Amino acid sequence: MKRLLKKVETLMAAATFAEAGDHETAREIMKEEKRSDKRDAARPTQRPRPGLRAS
Repeated sequence: MKRLLKKVETLMAAATFAEAGDHETAREIMKEEKRSDKRDAARPTQRPRPGLRAS
């Protein structure tokens, strides 16, 4: 849920800059968002449960 809220916040900030005519800043904000998505995808979101490990 936190990731979704952060993404919406970033999108709204980029939209605000774009509406104000600062398109370059909006693009930079979106590039940062893509970079953070790639880092998040590399990390597993859940740890395996201890009871499900093979013995």
